[in-house]
Amino acid sequence: MSSTVVRPSGFGATYGAASWLFLRLLGIAYLFAFWSLAQQAPGLIGHDGVLPASEFIAEVRAWADSVGIGLDRYRLAPTLFWLGSSDAALQGVAYGGAALAVLLIAGVAPAVVLPLLWVGYLSLTVVCGDFLSFQWDGLLLETGLLATCLAPFAWRDRLANAPDPPPIARWLLWWLLFRLMFGSGLVKLASGDPSWRDLTALAVHYETQPLPTPVAWYGALLPLWFQRVSTAMVLIIELAVPFLIAAGRRPRRLAAAILIGLQLLIAVTGNYAFFNLLTIALCVMLLDDGAPAMRRVASTLPMTAGSSRRWLPAVVAIVTVPVSVAILGGQLGFRRPTVVGPLADAIDPLRSVNGYGLFAVMTTTRPEIVVEGSRDGSTWRAYEFPDKPGDLSRRPPWVAPFQPRLDWQMWFAALGRFEEERWFQRFCARLLEGSPPVTKLLAGNPFPDAPPRFVRATLYRYRFTGWSAGRSTGAWWVRERLGEYAPVLSRERSE
Repeated sequence: MSSTVVRPSGFGATYGAASWLFLRLLGIAYLFAFWSLAQQAPGLIGHDGVLPASEFIAEVRAWADSVGIGLDRYRLAPTLFWLGSSDAALQGVAYGGAALAVLLIAGVAPAVVLPLLWVGYLSLTVVCGDFLSFQWDGLLLETGLLATCLAPFAWRDRLANAPDPPPIARWLLWWLLFRLMFGSGLVKLASGDPSWRDLTALAVHYETQPLPTPVAWYGALLPLWFQRVSTAMVLIIELAVPFLIAAGRRPRRLAAAILIGLQLLIAVTGNYAFFNLLTIALCVMLLDDGAPAMRRVASTLPMTAGSSRRWLPAVVAIVTVPVSVAILGGQLGFRRPTVVGPLADAIDPLRSVNGYGLFAVMTTTRPEIVVEGSRDGSTWRAYEFPDKPGDLSRRPPWVAPFQPRLDWQMWFAALGRFEEERWFQRFCARLLEGSPPVTKLLAGNPFPDAPPRFVRATLYRYRFTGWSAGRSTGAWWVRERLGEYAPVLSRERSE
């Protein structure tokens, strides 16, 4: 594997430094994604977890047999865990992915490592169901797939000889960033949600988002006029700034600065796993070697040719661009062209061409589920989660780019109904069993010696304390009881 050194022609921009840095940031995102999942996999999808991967594979196999699907089942559910889904296999793929991510960060054989990372994360996404269904999971898969198009075909990718990536690969990543940001703004207006229309969305967002940081408490205290100005700026950035990507080098540099700034502000006020890091990595690809942020680095680089596999970006573009255009068109209200349908259906199981758009409809209040257990049915002890609001005096955490996936799912469950949340029902059943992998996902186990005989869940409305109340009491939250979320469950009823 090698790159051929050529003399700079003096025409056009190069992106060798940006490509080198992008791959490192992508490697860091992969590292946190795999490593955090390795810690949680036994409790989430292990043999004694909430939704065992082995049960999922058995269900897919039974369904495929019942409808006469043969080898195509492996395309419809593309995962390595057809070969085995033991806890050791699940954690092996997760820890193996983390090790591969370290190799990518070190620049070891990126053309080999990147496809392996993508296959590993796709395999986990397929069997993790609800727990790996977040937009940044899809974004990581799509970014990882496109990154294979610019990976240097060398045993060691060093900054000193970073090649200029193929133009098609660069444009594919720019197109992804455009869809991510523009789609996020588009869904906010298309939803018809009044909080976006009257610019009050951020007045409730800091308090009602899934896992706020300590800074969010202060953000919620800002005056309404500031919240409205901030909301307007978010919409302008998401809807207008992405068009600078196609406007030339200087506008792209401006777009990178604005979009990175937005991601840093989001990261300061909310815990969104590796989403902000991954988005910043895409923004870095907007910075050519002549940009002030890259000039000092790029000045040390010889001009080298891009990957020798220049056919790969063209093939990926032919397959993915029509589908992604159709997806964005659907967000704009256009009907998907018939000719794109078969192609979209064929690649949909790969989860690597997606639509994006966070917080289309704002939640204006914060319901929270408090889960409790009891041995006698009269004395109840609460199960505390490590990161979601529970104890009123506990400060909101800093946890990103790690993602506590059970805590996140609890936020979604509180917006729904117990009868509709199969995973939550299974979670309660595991608490009644005293499953060690599941209780390990919690901040502590109030029943360390023997599991409870009963479990129940109560719904509360949580709100940030005000300035004076917070300072006088030391509490970050206040709450009021809304009612029962789940009835009293016993071991007999859960069986």
